[in-house]
Amino acid sequence: MKITDTTVALITGGGSGLGEATARRLNAEGAAVVLADLASSKAQSLADELGDRVRFVAADVRDEAQVQTAVDAARELGDLRIVVNCAGVATPGRIVGKRGAHDLEQFRTVVEINLIGTFNVLRLAAAAMTENEPVEGDRGVVVMTASVAAFDGQVGQAAYASSKGGVVGLTLTAARDLADRGIRVMTIAPGTFETPMMAGLPNDVKSVLEAQVPHPSRLGRPEEYAQLVDSIVANPMLNGEVIRLDGALRMPPR
Repeated sequence: MKITDTTVALITGGGSGLGEATARRLNAEGAAVVLADLASSKAQSLADELGDRVRFVAADVRDEAQVQTAVDAARELGDLRIVVNCAGVATPGRIVGKRGAHDLEQFRTVVEINLIGTFNVLRLAAAAMTENEPVEGDRGVVVMTASVAAFDGQVGQAAYASSKGGVVGLTLTAARDLADRGIRVMTIAPGTFETPMMAGLPNDVKSVLEAQVPHPSRLGRPEEYAQLVDSIVANPMLNGEVIRLDGALRMPPR
């Protein structure tokens, strides 16, 4: 699907990391962009930097009304044809740790943001996309974000791996559900990337993570995630699949 001057992209978690890089890429390709992120994020500053065709809407992906407001804002700018789900959290915790059993509310919160939030955005955006006229057979493309943890969950990643595994499981059924509407659904499963989640790690820890990646032996760059999003949008045969973006990384147990 070609990006035109009427194309609008909605990006959750758009204020930083993977979402920010994707917003920059798609906007440079000619799309108007709505950044859906928390009010405490840097999304407004990014919107101000990128200009008139980029708008920030404060939204928690778990909240139906707030996500609908973001979808409506996108439709005001043009045709909502691209959605990229980058909002997520990675709160660690062992099933049974030094303080006892894993906190249930903490587990629930991770699943609600990463999985239920992703589905909330998917369903509301897809409903809006059904009103688009097809372009090269597509009414829209939704890109969801999982993680290699969905396949190689490490010690302490019970909540995170479960939530991202749910996104992986959602991918094909969502693509099949929406096929007759002309909407494609894809998922990217990044490995270890240079994102705000990694920013607080000591250099020696980062070096260990980089050494685990066969080639290239470094952390992934958000721009490389954005490049893959751009390719997914452009290639009409990419549908219903999960693409690992990890430099052949297979995570060890810890």
